[in-house]
Amino acid sequence: MTGQVASRLAEMVEAASGGRLPAGEVLRSEGSLAALGLASLELLRLVDAVEDEFGVVLDLGGGAHLDSFPLLAGHVAENLP
Repeated sequence: MTGQVASRLAEMVEAASGGRLPAGEVLRSEGSLAALGLASLELLRLVDAVEDEFGVVLDLGGGAHLDSFPLLAGHVAENLP
């Protein structure tokens, strides 16, 4: 399931970035979403989309799950309703 979640999340990052960050690049990333180049407004778009689609709450106030793409994918997969 984590692989499917990660693939969908990578597509969502690509969409949130307006296509600037290709899903394949996001999937290979180990760094932070900011290091990938995701701007703060794009991050807000991503958080809203993830919460709407997966029903998982993401904590913008310092949640470690936003520190890297693998942590985000793991957090979402582990907290699916």
